[in-house]
Amino acid sequence: MSIMMLPTRDGYGYGLLELGAANPDVLVLDADLAKSTRSDWFAAKYPERFFDIGISEQDMIGTAAGLALGGKIPFATTYGVFVAGRAWDQIRTTVCYSDLNVKIAGAHGGISAGGDGATHQALEDIALMRVLPNMKVLVPCDAIEAKKATVAAGTVLGPCFLRFAREATPVFTTEGDFFEIGIANILKPGTDATIIAAGPIVYEALLAHEQLAAEGISLRVINMHTIKPLDEAAVVAAARETGAIVTAEEAQLYGGLGGAVAEVLARKCPTPVEMVGIEDSFLECGTPEELAVKYGLTAKDLVRAVKKVLARK
Repeated sequence: MSIMMLPTRDGYGYGLLELGAANPDVLVLDADLAKSTRSDWFAAKYPERFFDIGISEQDMIGTAAGLALGGKIPFATTYGVFVAGRAWDQIRTTVCYSDLNVKIAGAHGGISAGGDGATHQALEDIALMRVLPNMKVLVPCDAIEAKKATVAAGTVLGPCFLRFAREATPVFTTEGDFFEIGIANILKPGTDATIIAAGPIVYEALLAHEQLAAEGISLRVINMHTIKPLDEAAVVAAARETGAIVTAEEAQLYGGLGGAVAEVLARKCPTPVEMVGIEDSFLECGTPEELAVKYGLTAKDLVRAVKKVLARK
């Protein structure tokens, strides 16, 4: 059976339209990449509430901060590698220090910008945003969840970072699925081991679940769409009930989801952990599919990690 494919950035575009219709205080800013980030959809419908700041990410964050101080709800939008890197000081000092109601959207996250090379592949954005006080970090797994995450970010107070992919990825959640910032979704029950994943790689975790089930291994799959605040209760419960954890993400392992999970377990429930992600390297150019194979981000790699962590129980 075929599965629908959509980029998670499409979910961002749809979420902005829903927010724009519901709240006239929602504004969108873009750093000259509106078509790529899908913020052009908002611009077409609400041109008086859309601002193209140009290729000036630091100015965009400063402008968004000023709008937030004036009671607006600005969504500052560009590629994740640019906003998290070039504008980190402005995000830290102007937005997070004052706990302003600014939403930051980082498109083309993970390996989805594969053909553009290392300069455009956002792999450090999760770590850079997670370390900031007051910041919430959302990494939706598909286009439907991306829309929900966008709407949720627009209705919660305080800074939020949302990460989206460029390329079309499987849509496997439904409109009726529960979504709340900070509450993980258990997609598959299991008793032998757990995969905790974030972003489109969650689908690979579901494929790994099927492969392992055929071998008699009961795998729990958790969609950790909110990396900060992390659902510590779900992490600890998985550790206590399955005794083995694998994390999976399209990001640098240093400071990412794997690190966040390991920090919780070190404090609350020491458990064998294996981490699947980018191991301290820049990536080559290539399609997302080619990069996933080369850098070990496929269901096959997750199956291997599960078997490795089971051997450590």
